[in-house]
Amino acid sequence: MKSPGLKAYAIAYLIFLYAPIALLPIFAFNDSKVIAFPLSGFTTDWFSLMWADDQLFKAFGNSLKIAVCASILATTLGIFAARATTRYKFPAKAGIMGLIMLPLVLPEMIVSMALLVILISVGVPLSIFTIILGHVLICTPFAVAILTSAFQSLDRSLEEAAYDLGETPLSTFRLIILPLVMPGIISSLLISFTISLDEFIIAYFLGGNETVLSVYIFGQFRFPQKVPAIMALGFILVCLSIFLLTIAEYFRRRGIAKAGGKDTGGFL
Repeated sequence: MKSPGLKAYAIAYLIFLYAPIALLPIFAFNDSKVIAFPLSGFTTDWFSLMWADDQLFKAFGNSLKIAVCASILATTLGIFAARATTRYKFPAKAGIMGLIMLPLVLPEMIVSMALLVILISVGVPLSIFTIILGHVLICTPFAVAILTSAFQSLDRSLEEAAYDLGETPLSTFRLIILPLVMPGIISSLLISFTISLDEFIIAYFLGGNETVLSVYIFGQFRFPQKVPAIMALGFILVCLSIFLLTIAEYFRRRGIAKAGGKDTGGFL
């Protein structure tokens, strides 16, 4: 039975959620330094101003390095964790997996402060490396969730058949299992990359003197004359995020279909 009230609530919720994102392209092409209505006209000057900012490209370069390293490390750890939890039984399995997934429910402010205290106490200087460590901690639970679904959809008979034909566990994992879960691995890499690229709190706490894209954007809002250029940058980042998430969802669904599983939901 359909409820008109529930439908109206869902529509209102979606408008509230996505209306601010819809405003980004409007003000990114608006010919005014003031972010307000009524609109003044159409311009692409803010994109030109954005491309001419050397600090922006330096911050983007740092974020790109961090996102690539964090996504690779988080996905690698996710492969090990997902394989272990779906294939083997071991003591305290539920508790260990709960600890791995804990950053999903912990406030990032608490995680950032805890990491900052630990790193300072052991004498590790704040840098790009420390941001990578924090982002790996945040991204790993997402990688585990994606890859667990991929490993669970595998047909165990394929692995057993490989053993019967003389393959070792290592060669079976390399030749049979990895190709089958590769769409899930690609999906994990893209999701982790997107999360790392957009993350702000950990980058702000653990970056030291190194500026990353999210921190750079936050700092630019102190200068009203640069806000329109930041809106243009935000529009590009939204398009990039949607593109990466769409590709990640495509590979996730492709992996489930390839393994003969049933899709029970996803990112899109």
